[in-house]
Amino acid sequence: MGPQPMTRRWPTVAAVVATRNRPELLPVALESIIGQAYEGEVEIAVVYDQSTPDHSLARRSTFRTVQVLTNSRSPGLAGARNSGIEATTAELVAFCDDDDRWRPDKLSRQVAAMAAAGALSCVTGIDVHYGHTVRSRIPGTGPIGLAELSRSRMTGAHPSTFLVSRRLLTDIGMVDEELPFGYGEDYDLLIRLAGAGDIAVVPEPLVDVLWHPQSYFAQRWTGMAAGLGYLIGKHPVLRANRRGLAWIEGQRAFALAAAGERRAAWRAAARSIAHDPKQPRGWLALLIGARMLSARRVIEALNARGRGI
Repeated sequence: MGPQPMTRRWPTVAAVVATRNRPELLPVALESIIGQAYEGEVEIAVVYDQSTPDHSLARRSTFRTVQVLTNSRSPGLAGARNSGIEATTAELVAFCDDDDRWRPDKLSRQVAAMAAAGALSCVTGIDVHYGHTVRSRIPGTGPIGLAELSRSRMTGAHPSTFLVSRRLLTDIGMVDEELPFGYGEDYDLLIRLAGAGDIAVVPEPLVDVLWHPQSYFAQRWTGMAAGLGYLIGKHPVLRANRRGLAWIEGQRAFALAAAGERRAAWRAAARSIAHDPKQPRGWLALLIGARMLSARRVIEALNARGRGI
C-alpha cells in the first residue's frame, strides 16, 4: 500500500536551502523562512555546495532551527538538496533557492491546500523579478497531473514553491543526481511526484523569484541540451504527447544552436517542427543556427517578460 495523505494539521517542515557563493542574498531567503506565519515546527538546512560554510547562521529556537552543513553527495544543486533532505527529519520537505523569498503565509496556505485535497505534494505561483519588472506566473488553478506536465514544463511551478511529503520522497526517490549538468532536476521531480498522485496548487504567487545573470541556466547551453535529452529518454510520458515533445525538442534545438552545434540543432529543430509546426522554438533555433538571430537577445526579451526558453 502506498503512503496515505497526511491528516495532522501542522506537520513539521524541513526547508532545504542549497547555496553557493551568495552571502548577500542568502540571509534574505533565510529570514523569509524563519518569519513564516506557520504554527508548526520548521527545521532549516542550509547546504553549502562547493563553497565555505558560514556557521554563524546556525540558530535554535522553539519552532525554528537552522543548521549549516556542506554538500556530502555529488557536487551541484541536486546533491546539495539531497544532503539537506538526509540531514532533516520533518514530515514535509520544501526547497528555497538562496536568491528567492517566501511570502509569510506560504507554508500555512500550502499545508491547508494539501490537507483539503488529500495530496502529498503542492506548488504555488510565483512573482518573477527581473530588473525593474515583476511578472506573475501561476501553474494553473487545479491539480497538476502527468497530462499537464507532458504538455508543458510549467515553469510557474518553481522549485522554491515545492512542498512534498517525506513519505512520498521515500517512494519515488530524491532529486536525480544523474541528470547531465543538473539541468531540469525540478521538472524531473515534478513528473515523478505527479506519477504518484496529483500535485495540489495554490494558484497565487507565494514566492518571489529573483532572476539575474548569475541565477539562471540560460547561458549553459550544452548542459541544457544534454539534460533535456536525458529527460526525454527517462520519461515515456514526454514522448507520448506530440505537442509537448515538439516543445522539448524545440528547447533542445535552441540550446544546441546557441552552443554552436548547428547540425545537431537543425536535426532537433526538424523533429520539433515535424511534431508541431506551430511550435516557435524550432524555428528560432533555425534562425540562430543560420546566424540571423541572437540567442542572447531572445533570452533577454523572454526574461524581461518573466519567461525562459
